Amino acid sequence: RGPVLHIVVVGFHHKKGCQVEFSYPPLKPAEGHDSQSLPEEWKYLPFLALPDGAHNYQEDTVFFHLPPRCGDRTTVYGVSCYRQIEAKALKVRQADITRETVQKSVCVLSQLPLYGLLQAKLQLITHAYFEEKDFSQISILKELYDHMNSSLGNTSLEGSQVYLGLSPRDLVLHFRHKVLILFKLILLEKKVLFYISPVNRLVGALMTVLSLFPGMIEHGLTDCSHYRPRKSISEDAGLQENTPHLDDSVSSADTSDTTLGVGKGGRKVAGDHSLDTQKGSMPFSPSEKACNGAQSSNSAVQRLKVPSRASPASSESDWETLDPSILEESNLKEGERENTASEQAENLLSAESLPITVQPQANTGHAVLVPGLISGLEEDQYGMPLAIFTKGYLCLPYMALQQHHLLSDVTVRGFVAGATNILFRQQKHLSDAIVEIEDAHVQIHDPELRKILNPTTADLRFADYLVKHVTENRDDVFLDGTGWEGGDEWIRAQFSAYLHALLAAVLQPDNEKTLSDFGTVFVAAWKNTHNYRVWNSNKHPALAEVNSSHPFQGQYSVSDVKLRLSHSVQNSERGKKIGNVMVSTSRNVVQTGKAVGQSVGGAFTSAKSAVSSWFSTFTQSTQNLGD
Repeated sequence: RGPVLHIVVVGFHHKKGCQVEFSYPPLKPAEGHDSQSLPEEWKYLPFLALPDGAHNYQEDTVFFHLPPRCGDRTTVYGVSCYRQIEAKALKVRQADITRETVQKSVCVLSQLPLYGLLQAKLQLITHAYFEEKDFSQISILKELYDHMNSSLGNTSLEGSQVYLGLSPRDLVLHFRHKVLILFKLILLEKKVLFYISPVNRLVGALMTVLSLFPGMIEHGLTDCSHYRPRKSISEDAGLQENTPHLDDSVSSADTSDTTLGVGKGGRKVAGDHSLDTQKGSMPFSPSEKACNGAQSSNSAVQRLKVPSRASPASSESDWETLDPSILEESNLKEGERENTASEQAENLLSAESLPITVQPQANTGHAVLVPGLISGLEEDQYGMPLAIFTKGYLCLPYMALQQHHLLSDVTVRGFVAGATNILFRQQKHLSDAIVEIEDAHVQIHDPELRKILNPTTADLRFADYLVKHVTENRDDVFLDGTGWEGGDEWIRAQFSAYLHALLAAVLQPDNEKTLSDFGTVFVAAWKNTHNYRVWNSNKHPALAEVNSSHPFQGQYSVSDVKLRLSHSVQNSERGKKIGNVMVSTSRNVVQTGKAVGQSVGGAFTSAKSAVSSWFSTFTQSTQNLGD
C-alpha cells in the first residue's frame, strides 16, 4: 500500500452541513464509496476539509492533521483543496442542490508529510474535477489515488520537496525579528494560536515556522495529533476535577488510562499511577487502548510483537514527565535490569535497534536516523527532531470550531494550532500567545513569559543578521530568493546552527556565561520542558564537534543600543503609541501647512516645506532603526 490512504470529497449540504460525499478507498471498508459514515477518530474530517467561512473565497487550501485510527501508529496528514461553483453552471444538477453555489473540497489523506507536493498535484485535479461540471464523474479521483501512490511510493523525506511551498524567507520579511520569539515559544511548548483568513495563509505561516526546527516536518510530527474526540462537555468537566495537572506526576497518557479504565497489560487501573511509573512501563495511545479494550483476547499477543521501528505511541514512558533526575543514565540502566524479557519486548528496549548513545556518523550527504529510545521519533546524531509534539502537545495547522474543546482538554498539555474563527482569538485565557499573522503581531498574555522570551543582545544580532540578508537585493525579481545567502535553505541552516549551539552550550560545565547569551531565564524554563528532558536522557557525542557558544556572542557596542531601542519601540505599548503619534503629527502638520500655504502665500509654503522635510527625516530615521 502506498503513502496515500484515501481520496475524499467533502460537500456542504444545505440541511446537513459539511459531510463526506465520496471516499476512495472507502473510509470504512465494509461500506460503499458514497457512505457518509465516519470512523470515530475522524469525526471532524468534514469540518477540517471544508473550512469555516469558506463561502467567502472562491478557492482555498487546508493542511490538517488527523489522529491515527485504531491499530495505526502515526499521524495522518491531510491536504484539502476547496472550490465553489455556481449551481447553474453544472451540467448535471442533483435534486438536493438548492443553493446558488456548490461548495466542495477534494482532499488527500497521506502517511507522509508532503504538504506542498500534495497540494500542487491536488490543485490540478480539483480544477479538472470542477471543470467536468458533473460531480458524479469520480473516475478522475480514482486515477488520482493510483497516480499518487505510484509516483510517491518511493519518495524519501529527505530533500527540498518536503519544504515545497514553505518559505522562511517570506516569514522573516513579514515577522522580522519576531521569528525568533515564535521559535522560542514552541521550544517552551507553550499554547500558541495562529490566526488569519483565508486558511492557506494560516497553514502556510504555521508550517513554515515548524520547518525552522531541524527534522521537525520530516520526522517530528508522527505523534502530534493523538487526541480523543469528546462526546460531551460534562465529560471534560469531570476529567478536570479528578485529574492532577499534567506537569506533575501524571502524564497525558496516564489520564487516558483513568478515563478508559484499561491499563498496561490489559488490567484495570485504580488510583495511583506511580506503581507503573516505577517500572518504566510504556502506555499505548488512546486509540490503541480502545482497541485493546475491544480485543482483549488478542491484546497480549499483539503487545509482545515488536514493531519494525519505534512507535511514538508505544515507546513513550510515564517517567518522561517526572523529575529530571529519573532520566539519568544510572536509573535507565537500573530499570533495564529489572525488566523481564517480555517487558523489554513491550517497551522496545532492544539494544540492537535502540541504542541509548547516538554515535556520530560520517557526513555522507544523508542524515543517518535511528529510532529514539524515549521519544519514538526517528532522530539524527544530534537528537533532532526534538520531541516537542509528543505526549499530548498537539500540532493542528487548522482547527475547526468543532475542535474548540481541545484547547481546554485536560489531556492536552499544549498546542500549536491555527484558526480562522474569531471565537478562538477572543478566548485569550485558553492560550499563552496569539499570533496575528496579518499584522505580524505576537500577543503574549503573561508578563513573566514576556520576560522569559525577551531577546538577548546576541539574539537581536542574530535576528538582525537574518533580516539584513533577506532584505538585500530583494528588488531583483529574477534573483529574489534564488541565492544561498538569504534564501529559504540558508535561513533553515541558520536556525539549525542556533539550536545546535544551544544544545552544545547546555552540555558544557560552568556554562552560565555562555547560556546568558541565549537568555538565562529562557534556558531555565526550557530545561523544565518535556522535549529537553527526553533529549537530555540520551547522549549525543556528535555535539562535541559543535561550537558551544551563541553564534553572535560578542562585546556590547553602539549598534547593539540601536537594535535594543528599535526592538523596544516596535514591541512595547508605549513605543507603539509614540511611533503612531509621530506619524499622525507629521501628517497633520503637512496638511495644515498646505491649507495655510494656499491662503497666505509663499512664506508659509516654504515654512511648510521645511517642517515637512524635518518630520520626514525624523520618521525615516525611526524606520531605519526598526529595519
